Amino acid sequence: MEYYFIGERELSLAFNLVGVPGSVANNKSDALEAFKLMTGQSSKVSGPALQDRPKVLILTEDVADMLEKDVLDWQKGGRAPLIVEIPGLQGHLQGRKTLTDSIREAVGIQV
Repeated sequence: MEYYFIGERELSLAFNLVGVPGSVANNKSDALEAFKLMTGQSSKVSGPALQDRPKVLILTEDVADMLEKDVLDWQKGGRAPLIVEIPGLQGHLQGRKTLTDSIREAVGIQV
């Protein structure tokens, strides 16, 4: 599995249509359960084996906000899967940087 999606039902259906499996996260517990399962941190259920885990975990910004501490801890560890945040159905959340803004800040030039 290369990609896995966690977010709103409508987006999960859309990702499924293009071959990306996913989980619907209506609340923090749903999101945390799916996140821990795909990152191999779940103690309740055995998740996919290491070689079968996704390489890229796609989260909506809403889900990333719900799991802010867990996502940050995972990213600091530098382990796979790579976490990518995308806007939800309502668009970007107020105050969040876009990918382009982050690149501009890191590189120091405008593209």
